[in-house]
Amino acid sequence: MIGRLPPILLGAAAVVALDQVTKLIALDRLAPGVPVSLIDGLLALTLVMNPGLAFGLLGGLPAGARWLVAVLSIAALAVLLRVAVRVLPAGGWLDQAAIALIFGGAVGNLIDRGRFGAVVDFVDVSWRGWHWPAFNVADSAITVGVALLALRLLTEKKGAPA
Repeated sequence: MIGRLPPILLGAAAVVALDQVTKLIALDRLAPGVPVSLIDGLLALTLVMNPGLAFGLLGGLPAGARWLVAVLSIAALAVLLRVAVRVLPAGGWLDQAAIALIFGGAVGNLIDRGRFGAVVDFVDVSWRGWHWPAFNVADSAITVGVALLALRLLTEKKGAPA
């Protein structure tokens, strides 16, 4: 287990670094709420400060209760650490990559909560009148990491070690 932690920590650190750099650029170059179209009708950059959880859940909490979101984020990191300890002894590089992505993404968004009281989102996707809530590199890393772990669980043979 200990031998597998350094690659996970390096991967998570890379996610945090990329996430924070892209957010600094977005904060520097984008006006809040003003979309900059990259692909007409599909992709834009729009700076949004998200005080809630993923995709704005619990975003309507009063400012004084926003500490709850930070506590939930820290609890999620603790659960992830527990999962990592259970999965890593039998897991391969894909499991390590998935955990690094999830952990790095969670830390990246937690940094924003500490700095701004909200998460910096800026990737804005829409298609044929359908609009996805704005997201960032950390959100993408978490999503890909969870998908990788879910695929592993779905394709795992019964009776094989978890």
